[in-house]
Amino acid sequence: MIEIKNLKKMWEDDGTSVLENIDLTIEDGEIYALVGRSGAGKSTLLRCINGLTSYQEGSLKVDGCEISDMKDRELREFRRHVGMIFQQFSLLERETVYQNIALPMRCWKYSKEEIDKKVRELLELVGLTEKMHARPRNLSGGQKQRIAIARALTMDPKILLCDEATSALDPKTTNAILDLLMEINQKIKITIVIVTHQMEVVRRACHKACILENGKIAAEGTVKELFIRQPGSLRRLLGEEQMALPQTGHTIQIAHMVNNIRDGEFFGKMSKDLDYIFPILNGQIQEYRNDSMGIFMIHVDDEHLEMVTRYLDEHGMDWRELSRGPEDPDERGGEG
Repeated sequence: MIEIKNLKKMWEDDGTSVLENIDLTIEDGEIYALVGRSGAGKSTLLRCINGLTSYQEGSLKVDGCEISDMKDRELREFRRHVGMIFQQFSLLERETVYQNIALPMRCWKYSKEEIDKKVRELLELVGLTEKMHARPRNLSGGQKQRIAIARALTMDPKILLCDEATSALDPKTTNAILDLLMEINQKIKITIVIVTHQMEVVRRACHKACILENGKIAAEGTVKELFIRQPGSLRRLLGEEQMALPQTGHTIQIAHMVNNIRDGEFFGKMSKDLDYIFPILNGQIQEYRNDSMGIFMIHVDDEHLEMVTRYLDEHGMDWRELSRGPEDPDERGGEG
């Protein structure tokens, strides 16, 4: 478990604050995203987690051990169990794929037999056994990142840190790498922390996320919760303007997994059951962890509000009433 409380990080040369009052917990086995625009502080927070960057205030514990209290030898041993992959794959061009993956184990003086066994296992895991003797220059970007992932797993880490690991890849290759990370997460139960500015990465692969703005946490929760709530920080990251809501009546936002319900059938049935016709103001389908989430807005007048919300509760729907304030805070809502 990664526990961060009241963490503050300042640049030592000028005292500029980079991270302030960071509070979050990453459970074992989660795929967790640190999301934000360039300069938001997400990569700095990632480097605090593996001890590459110090922090001035607060606490950052991994499995109960405070990172700032570790001495050099303890920190070196700790990093041995933290894998890391980057946007630029950082492979040694003169070495073969086999030698690149074996490098961390060679540095830690493992035997040739142990190295050979582990490298072959990891090549099979990432699906590149046939590239064992190839050089990085002969690999595609996606293949290079698969080799970087295999190298990061050689020491059987408890945590895998990914710093914009898919930013240099095309969408199809990005999806393949994310599928691989999800498979690894399921097979070996490793905790994965992903730094990204790509919301499609968050939707496809992550259980939870926090959105950083100007070094502070602007929003945090499960990915599903964030996309249901649509906080201002998420809309700004997506480049979306706040939707103008009707000045009378009530706007209800409804979210559901697409494979559980057909929108036309549900809204049609609700209208028929309630003998009430309501306009649908907006609707969209978003991908979410190899599934799809529908988010729709309907408009309800004062007279029918209680009847509609009771119906949504009885049918186990996630819903909330949107306010006309600047951040659309939750006023009331239900969750199936």
